Order: sequence, then structure tokens, then C-alpha cells
Amino acid sequence: MSLLSDLINLNLSDTIEKVIAEYIWIGGSGMDLRSKARTLPGPVSDPSELPKWNYDGSSTGQAPGEDSEVILYPQAIFRDPFRRGNNILVICDAYTPAGEPIPTNKRHAAAKVFSHPDVVAEVPWYGIEQEYTLLQKDIQWPLGWPVGGFPGPQGPYYCGVGADKAFGRDIVDAHYKACIYAGINISGINGEVMPGQWEFQVGPSVGISAGDEIWAARYILERITEIAGCGGFL
Repeated sequence: MSLLSDLINLNLSDTIEKVIAEYIWIGGSGMDLRSKARTLPGPVSDPSELPKWNYDGSSTGQAPGEDSEVILYPQAIFRDPFRRGNNILVICDAYTPAGEPIPTNKRHAAAKVFSHPDVVAEVPWYGIEQEYTLLQKDIQWPLGWPVGGFPGPQGPYYCGVGADKAFGRDIVDAHYKACIYAGINISGINGEVMPGQWEFQVGPSVGISAGDEIWAARYILERITEIAGCGGFL
């Protein structure tokens, strides 16, 4: 094992109390994910124990340059499958310094709905399917497709098995296990009808936790494709 790999896999929890929290939020497009890490003095089990944080919204398309501060409010915690130990992933939503939700903060309005007593009493369950296509390294072309060309007709690829039918299964399985480790209620995966196309399902999850879990799962997928050197198109 190289020194770099050894340091990346260093388990801080063996020797110290401090943990790393990766604060995650949705960027200005409403689809892109952003994150930044901070050190905490010790393990945390509830979002209410976490401090708010800030970021430069002018760099994410979420604030003007002359008034760029945006505040992150921690909302959900997941175990970090990359750093492991007591380290955590933190799903956040974003507000102005005055405490107003910014326009791309859709979670704030959703939380009002899901916290209403009538809605809470219904215990709404959700199951979410997320399809995505893995892209070849350095080119925007699906995994398993000839470069500049097209695959054979659909039929053998859906839930298919074999080197000529399933492309990127190592990435898909890594994502599946990482989500389970994180505490996401991921209920399954399968190959889809196009080469390089896959799907995962989150749920059944109750209320707003379904949204937090699907965004955490998307973040983990983006990180894994980053490590694998390929693109993931959601």
C-alpha cells in the first residue's frame, strides 16, 4: 500500500476524539452538489448538535458577489463511507444571514408540510427510483458504448449479466454498499435498458427523510464516480 493510500485510509477514531463532518448542500442549478469539511471536537449523533456554517454563494450561483455569504443549517446525518470511523456526512439546506431560505432551498418549504400534525399523523411513506448513466472517462459518452458509435438494440442489457451486457457493475456495487454503510434506506439496484444505465431505489422512507436520503445517495454516487474516474449522469 502506498503512503498516500495509507493516509487516506487512516482511522482517526482509533486514536483521537475529533471527527470530520462533510457538510453537503445543493448548488445553484438545483441539481449540482457541493460540500466542504470541518473538524468537530467529538462524535455527533443529531443535527441539532452541529454548528451552522457558511459558504460563498457567489461561487455557486446562489448569491451576488457584493453580498455572497450563505448559511448552512445541518438537517440530517449519515455515516461517512469514505472516511469511516465516527466521521459523518451532513445534509444541509441554505439560508441568508438574516435566516431566510434562499430560492434554491426547496427543503425549507417541504419541512413545513411534513411537520404539519395532519401530515405527521398519516406517516407518509415514499419510495424513490433514481436512474443514471455512467459516462466513459474523459468523454461524455455512456460506459459500454463504442466511442462515437452506438450499442446493439435494447433487450439484453436490462438486469443483464455478462461483460458484454453489464458495464460499471463495480461502481454500482460500491455505491450500493456505501449507501447501506451510510445508513441510507437503499432498497435495491438493477441494470437498466441501455448499456451503462443503472437504477437504485431508496425507501420506503417516511416524510422528508426520503429527500435527505436520495440526495445523500446521489452525493455518494458522485464521489464514487470521482474516484473511479468516470462521470455519472443523473
